[in-house]
Amino acid sequence: MVSLSDLRRFKADGRKFSCLTCYDASMAKAMEIAEVDSILIGDSLGMSIQGRDSTLPVTVADMAYHTAAVRRGNQHAFIMTDLPFMSYATLNDALQSSKTVMQAGAQMVKMEGGAWLAETVQVLTRNGIPVCVHLGLTPQSVHVFGGYKLQARTREAADQLIADCKAVVEAGAALLLLECVPAQLGQEITELFPQIPVIGIGAGAATDGQVLVVQDMLGLTFGHTAKFVRNFMQEQSGATAILDAFKAYHAAVLDGSFPAPEQTFQVEL
Repeated sequence: MVSLSDLRRFKADGRKFSCLTCYDASMAKAMEIAEVDSILIGDSLGMSIQGRDSTLPVTVADMAYHTAAVRRGNQHAFIMTDLPFMSYATLNDALQSSKTVMQAGAQMVKMEGGAWLAETVQVLTRNGIPVCVHLGLTPQSVHVFGGYKLQARTREAADQLIADCKAVVEAGAALLLLECVPAQLGQEITELFPQIPVIGIGAGAATDGQVLVVQDMLGLTFGHTAKFVRNFMQEQSGATAILDAFKAYHAAVLDGSFPAPEQTFQVEL
């Protein structure tokens, strides 16, 4: 089973690692066979599984249910679970929510935010709960941003994001996830923290790991598709197409061919 130590070792060795969202045992089993390194049980399930128009209605109970299903189906990948909207607003909420998803099978919790999360990160880490902090485009704050769009597009905004990263890393964050930021910033942050693996989604090719929503990379998203998505399903055919898509994704992340320049945001900072 892939551990946090393995992800750190991958970074030290310069080996990229793959991550996909997953919500059920059968997909989890296919990802195990494809040797996908890590799985995120994302609150994106609010949209992709529950059919809602944002992640905001998702509950801790929802996250625990899907975490348990994924863990039963996959004994290989490192498993992270999102703490959903308003489930970590207070320290007590954060502890209770984390306890619930960790007992369901998560090895790490993921929270969205910046420097203001430092105390929460510190308390959770002290209680044996590894934390990934999600920065950049944070979907739980979609109403604050006014939509899903590129973040940190100026040097000033980029430096603020770097300061947020430093604050949460100093507080004990074990992993960073950057969403929808310029490739240059993804590279700067990845190089700034030699001990902390950085996962990107629309954050360029220089991050240590890549993550996509599984429905996006299988072409099951109807309507607008984000710039950073590649459909790995359209390259496959035959009875094992889904499994082959997972294998192709894992290989493309490891050999650096995904994300390609057309899947990254090139902004001069």
